Amino acid sequence: MKVLKFGGTSVGSVESIRNVKNILASREGKKVLVLSAMAGVTNKLVEITENIKLGDHSAINSIIAELKQKHESTIDELIDKPGLNSYAKAFVNNVLEGLQEISRNKYSEKVYAEVVTTGETMLTYIFSTFLTNSGIQNNFLDAKDFMQVSNLENPDTDLVGKLFQQNIENLEPTDIYITQGFVRINAQNNISTLKRGGSDYSATILAAAVQADEVQIWTDIDGFHNNDPRYVENTHAIAELSFEEAAELAYFGAKILHPQTISPVIKRQIPLFLKNTFTPDLPGTKISAEIHSRGLKAISAKDGITAIKIKSNRMLMAHGFLKKIFEVFDKYETAIDMITTSEIAISLTIDDDRNLDVILEELNAYGEITVEKDHSIICIVGEGLIEDKSTSRLFELLNDIPVRMISYGGSDNNISLLVDTKNKIQTLQGLNHKLFEEQQVPQFV
Repeated sequence: MKVLKFGGTSVGSVESIRNVKNILASREGKKVLVLSAMAGVTNKLVEITENIKLGDHSAINSIIAELKQKHESTIDELIDKPGLNSYAKAFVNNVLEGLQEISRNKYSEKVYAEVVTTGETMLTYIFSTFLTNSGIQNNFLDAKDFMQVSNLENPDTDLVGKLFQQNIENLEPTDIYITQGFVRINAQNNISTLKRGGSDYSATILAAAVQADEVQIWTDIDGFHNNDPRYVENTHAIAELSFEEAAELAYFGAKILHPQTISPVIKRQIPLFLKNTFTPDLPGTKISAEIHSRGLKAISAKDGITAIKIKSNRMLMAHGFLKKIFEVFDKYETAIDMITTSEIAISLTIDDDRNLDVILEELNAYGEITVEKDHSIICIVGEGLIEDKSTSRLFELLNDIPVRMISYGGSDNNISLLVDTKNKIQTLQGLNHKLFEEQQVPQFV
């Protein structure tokens, strides 16, 4: 069994959907397909949730009409058999009527989740019917029947696997199962989500659950690049990464992979491949337990970082002081990304500032607080990076760019710099020059 996930851009148009069918046809064996909503659809659904808050039913009706037209047009182009065409349209209309009903309710987290997950439901049914129309046998599965994920950080993959098997045991045998990414059932037995970009996470949870041979994440870029191609020229895809390297890059901003994606497959040692839907013959990136090389591999950046400094002449060296600081963040379920200390101060960063006001209110009891927003963490990653002497060149960057914090030595595979976001692009380009380009120039004595 292989699990293949296709993101929104991979199923964003009729041409792209046909391309996904061709990729499937070229790969043998049993497959579970995890699909996102069509590109742009989830954004429209989020708009509906905003209008539910405002009580603007006219705007909601307009968006639903737009979604109906988009999906029915897709059905007409993909499915030419009248009976199957009618079934697909009836299914979409039923989903949209349900969406209309949900939209009459008062806004809540439950309503939000029920609204934003409908895009995946519609697209997966259309794709399943499209395959049937093309003579390709498959089974459509509702992820809400088996994606019982009570704990986002530690999903019970054994439970998911058990429920998945129960769902398929009475179905006609087939090599292709099609289901939705992003959606889950939470501890309260309500529809919830794996958060934006969570279809990757759906795929690896399922892969661990069914003990798949491999996971393939299909997107619109040919694997992990050694730097961000949006800001840096002449980047290249990395052929091999270890689980630890990929996890660091994903957590610290590499957009190609959801930050939690790696964790479910590490325990079962299931390799993960990042592939480009539009250039399927390229090798992409393989992520596995194998370590093929050590030293510098890649650089990524994570925006939206808030830096907090707590300065206290009285308390910093007192027994239990750090514990009290961490307890404040734990109380408000806010993770800390970076931390540095001195004799009289502690600096740390967070990327979730939803509870910042109440956190600061409690921290005021421990010292003088300084807050700096709009920062970015630049993460330099590679297996055994700390032992790679060439990476010391990154510190030459301090001559040109003010660096707010440095995390060095906390991990053998990661060095992190905190900079003002306005300096992010200059930092990425400078590091690329120092660590990649200059290393390629032969040195003559």
